[in-house]
Amino acid sequence: MNGLVLLVLSITVLVLAYVLYGGRLARCWGVDPARKTPARELEDGMEYVPSSPSVVFGHEFASIAGAGPINGPIIAAMFGWVPVLLWLLLGGIFFGAVHDFAALYTSVRNKGKSIGSIIELYVGKTGKRLFLVFVWFFSILIIGAFADIVAGTFAGFDSGGGPVKTNAQVASASMLFIAAAVGLGFLVYRKKTSGLASGIIAVDLLILCIVLGLFFPIFLPKGIWLPVVFGYIFIASVVPVWSLGQPRNYLNSFLLVALILAAFIGVVSTRPEISIPPFTGFNVDGNLLFPSLFITIACGAISGFHSLVVTGTVSKQIDNERYMLPISYGAMLLETLVAILALIAVGSLARGGVLPQGTPPVVFATAVSGFLRQLGLPDEVSFSIVSLAVSSFVLTTLDTVSRLGRLSFQELFGGETVEAPHNAGPSGKPFLPALRRFMAAKPVSALCTLAPAYLLAILGYRNIWVLFGAANQLLAALTLMACVLFIRKSRRGITALVVPTFVMLAVTYSSLAITAGTKIGLLLEGGFKPGVDGVQLCIALALLVLGVLVGLSCLAKFFSKNQVNGAAGDSP
Repeated sequence: MNGLVLLVLSITVLVLAYVLYGGRLARCWGVDPARKTPARELEDGMEYVPSSPSVVFGHEFASIAGAGPINGPIIAAMFGWVPVLLWLLLGGIFFGAVHDFAALYTSVRNKGKSIGSIIELYVGKTGKRLFLVFVWFFSILIIGAFADIVAGTFAGFDSGGGPVKTNAQVASASMLFIAAAVGLGFLVYRKKTSGLASGIIAVDLLILCIVLGLFFPIFLPKGIWLPVVFGYIFIASVVPVWSLGQPRNYLNSFLLVALILAAFIGVVSTRPEISIPPFTGFNVDGNLLFPSLFITIACGAISGFHSLVVTGTVSKQIDNERYMLPISYGAMLLETLVAILALIAVGSLARGGVLPQGTPPVVFATAVSGFLRQLGLPDEVSFSIVSLAVSSFVLTTLDTVSRLGRLSFQELFGGETVEAPHNAGPSGKPFLPALRRFMAAKPVSALCTLAPAYLLAILGYRNIWVLFGAANQLLAALTLMACVLFIRKSRRGITALVVPTFVMLAVTYSSLAITAGTKIGLLLEGGFKPGVDGVQLCIALALLVLGVLVGLSCLAKFFSKNQVNGAAGDSP
């Protein structure tokens, strides 16, 4: 299969899906441009801020398009390019984009509430607590997997101790990139720099970081970079978002657009051949097509992480309901396109049906830089730039997830007050016990989230990627269930949500059960490794139990005849 033909066909299908299926959903759910959004109704200049659709789209896309759409397809290519392509297109159109649109629609129609608060509203406080524990657990998995990927991308020495100059250049540029984001945040939010001026400054800073990184590489082993990365995300998770997170997203959007354009131009110009078989089998090295394919490819097809982004921030910035479709459904389809470019990239590097070696980000960077080399750009420069872009996406995801994990932990311990009249303060008002106040403190909640993630990162992302994928897909299923409850109550059509919900529940429960069963089998046979297998078994069982409990709570509410009280939701 020629990569250009595959790309053109995919773009055609995605565009038609957006116009036809996305438009149908908008009509079915009653998207109303005349209705006030939470950003307009509750505008406070901090969280609820009406923003231009281009700004919100950029924030949404930069937040969701991390390493996921690159990692998943490249790993899943072991099954052949046809299963990967089919799941990306069908999953992206009928599962992922529907999930993102439904989550944003539900949040906007419920005063911009987060998905956890929506579950509390329509299921109850117990359901919310279980969901918060699940999100915290899920955040730990993402941080562990992605931090290991970043540290591997920065590693200045290979397994034999030889220097890897391109990795060292990427590491240097990335560190400068963080410093540039801090400076840009100060200019934008303290000095009130205009949009045009900040854009020009951002591009100049990016060019400067890349040039300095190329000439002044930092050679450090992966073992040093891992704690450095965790030190950075600890700071990023507790400082004000305007000082680091938001300017990083803004800077990252320029790199993201550049990377997509570079990959697109490269495929169009070089027309690479996909040199992997269309289909290799239902069982590849012990990995079953079902459910492994649907777990390995999370981002790009369907990702529960997106629900945390759209209901946590995006729903509070939408200026008009007409923009919900492009910002959610459209952004997801664009991420699917990135995943298809990753599939073309790994296929172009395969030789004799054998997949290339190296981490997925390195494979993707190698392929895209190869495309650009044929267009005249020096290989070392193009590889460093592409690798920097990929590592920046992963760091952006780490920024966001570290903060979400910390917030979930804080809300779990500090979300309620406890009556204690016998030892209350002078005002007699209820207050949190000392232990809960301590656990809800920013630094403590951040440490409680990052410490177990660090231990998982030591295992390596490949040892936890399946668990991350299962948790991500289960989060998507639980989000869809919450959306079904709201949309059903508002007397809108839920048909588009029912099939994705039950398919993802079947996929995730099967995957977690298989993982747990495999590890228990190793334990009984004597081949059990506590450091790896033990951790995987505990996580799989914990996720399975939490997922079943939350799922049962949602199903019980769905079949209950009692109406939800106090809902701030939609009118019929």
